[in-house]
Amino acid sequence: MDSRKMRKTLEERLSKPGRTFSYDRDKDELRVESEESGKGITVSLPGIVARWHQSKEKAIDEVVYYIDEGLEAMDSDPQMSGGEKKVLPVIRSASFPEEAEEGNPFLYDEHTAETRIYYAYDMGKSYRLIDSKLLQKEGWEPRRIREMAMFNVRSLPVPVKEDTVAGNTFYFLNTNDGYDASRVLNKGFLVEMQTRMSGTMALAIPHQDVLIIADIVNDTGYDVLAQMAMSFFADGKVPVTALSFLFENGELEPIFILGKNRPVKRPRRPLK
Repeated sequence: MDSRKMRKTLEERLSKPGRTFSYDRDKDELRVESEESGKGITVSLPGIVARWHQSKEKAIDEVVYYIDEGLEAMDSDPQMSGGEKKVLPVIRSASFPEEAEEGNPFLYDEHTAETRIYYAYDMGKSYRLIDSKLLQKEGWEPRRIREMAMFNVRSLPVPVKEDTVAGNTFYFLNTNDGYDASRVLNKGFLVEMQTRMSGTMALAIPHQDVLIIADIVNDTGYDVLAQMAMSFFADGKVPVTALSFLFENGELEPIFILGKNRPVKRPRRPLK
């Protein structure tokens, strides 16, 4: 399947009254908008085609579900009062849009050189990113949102699965609740995981539904982590970054894995 056929398939699957489609030929992106709210979701067709070659119809089903739920959340009018426990942080790439629409910025904070922290109100099957208009409507201060979100993310369960490759141990957190990547903001969890390490602690946040933590004891471990991060990044519905990170002194530091398995550090920012 190529981008043209994928575009046609998605338009057929997503076609409903009150929806419009637009196509950016230069970027090869399809945008689906709600006529009611004027808001929409844009997806990159080449990325979906790549996932289709790996998992066939499952890849299309996942994209359709993601768009359907996302548009439904955008059209809804959530009442956050009394829903303090439903406010959570979500990790996005540093290139993620800063505004929901012109003049309506999202509430977000810088995280690392590769990532940002956005804030969401959980609605069950989906969530809505918190923007300026929603804050004004509810009368909540950004500081309060940040405090609630960071408290709530520490309450999320952190079940990890373990695998060993060439002497290096890899831990996977993949609950598919929409906040797996968000667990990287649970500093207590990261510090506890660090006590398990016999080598260097590294991690990856390839997309929103997985967090990979690695105990690197030899150079092969860096190469394996880089391959895992790239594979998950290409397969994720909401990709974050294909780069890996070191966790040192309570900080995340993006690294490139270059030839001979040597990591090269990027500028650091403190872990929020």
